[in-house]
Amino acid sequence: MNADDLGWTEGVNQGIAEAHQNGIVTSASLLANGAAFVSGVELARTTPALGVGVHLNLSDGEPVAERELVTTLLNDRGELEGKPESLLLRLARRSVLLEEIEQEWDAQIQKVRGAGIVPTHLDGHRHVHMLPGLFEIALRLAKRHGIAAVRISHEESSLRRALSSGAKQKGAVVIRQGVQARGLKMLARAAREQAERAGIAAADYFCGIAQTGELTREGVVRLLEILPEGTTELMCHPGYVDADLAKSGTRLQGSRQAEVDILTNAEIRNLVASQGIRLIDYGFAAQEA
Repeated sequence: MNADDLGWTEGVNQGIAEAHQNGIVTSASLLANGAAFVSGVELARTTPALGVGVHLNLSDGEPVAERELVTTLLNDRGELEGKPESLLLRLARRSVLLEEIEQEWDAQIQKVRGAGIVPTHLDGHRHVHMLPGLFEIALRLAKRHGIAAVRISHEESSLRRALSSGAKQKGAVVIRQGVQARGLKMLARAAREQAERAGIAAADYFCGIAQTGELTREGVVRLLEILPEGTTELMCHPGYVDADLAKSGTRLQGSRQAEVDILTNAEIRNLVASQGIRLIDYGFAAQEA
């Protein structure tokens, strides 16, 4: 159960802490350039049972690397601005340099490690690490920094259908995000083989793209009831809305608190126990791979 965006804002950090301490979240992904990075690090230090990975970012905030080293990644304000769709086009046009992406991601990992955190895994903000040419960079950096696991954002169709349970979802949003999930599969079909060749572990199954911002209690219950054998990552985005989150531009606002409520729900915690599901983080997943 991995909560993305640790370190984005204080409210997001508080929601992740709640979902871990009183719920089923076992893992989180830390934004090295997040406005609440310092308190995200403190949360990691004070909750050793929470596995913490690095949320590789090319889309939001200021770079961690020196600006002059990553100029093709920045907008006129000197901020990262590489939404996946536009970044894909820029990669095709070769107007963004792969070596600058590696420079920035390396700086992000070094910042997290420099704060005393041993990352359990790497994943990507908005799944950017799955774009052509970028997954190889993520694997190379994982090897360089001794990080044993990486997220492979290939959403399992049966798990996506299970998560679709619940009448409160916005159908159009789920369908659009489902198309994006299929697109990620097509863009990086060889990712699992690449990771295996590199000796980097990954969960057997992954889900949560289509239901980003649309998670329901019914969907999580159904998912837990039909989990396949092996390791599965459910990506989630718990949090509380604060002033920084409200002005950040992310569409994930009220849905974050709804996810806190779902992930701490007593019925869901009891179902995990009754189904014999073992809640782990990427550190344990890598050991078992």
